[in-house]
Amino acid sequence: MRKIWIAFVKLLGWKLILPAEGSRPELQRCVIPVAPHTSALDYLIGTTFLWSLGVNGKIFIKKEFFKGPLGPVMRRLGAISIDRGNRHNDMIGTAVREFAKGGPLTIVITPEGTRKPTKRWKRGFWEIAHQAGVPLVPAYWDFKKKEIGLFDTIWTTDDYEADLRKVRSLYRKEMAKYPDQFIEVE
Repeated sequence: MRKIWIAFVKLLGWKLILPAEGSRPELQRCVIPVAPHTSALDYLIGTTFLWSLGVNGKIFIKKEFFKGPLGPVMRRLGAISIDRGNRHNDMIGTAVREFAKGGPLTIVITPEGTRKPTKRWKRGFWEIAHQAGVPLVPAYWDFKKKEIGLFDTIWTTDDYEADLRKVRSLYRKEMAKYPDQFIEVE
């Protein structure tokens, strides 16, 4: 099924922009923040990109997507249900404990936390990478160019605000499916 979906996305005109073989970031143990998140199509295209890299990423998705027949499909695709309304869901602790077990683990997060315009990104992607001691490998989708790819690896520092500015500066509203739904860094 994965090969068929990868071929279908390519048939739709999407290009998967992969770094050169010798310069690819380590994707088996990292957190991948991805933006701009303005469409449900982001998930399908992003999952296809991970598959083409041979990565079985874990993606946090709001629990509402797991109701009914869609639930088993979401779990099979690597999605992890998250209760966004519960501030005590321990998403960060759970992810850090999973990294501590060793072995491959790639967690993909849309730091905006919603497809609606938001100035404030969720801090969880940074906290997970920082506490687990794994890198951030920012990814993007560009609907205008029909490209999806990776930026350079970023190791977190003890300065969250500086790290956030660095990550946010990579993204432009023109990349989004719905540009008016994405707020660029000031």
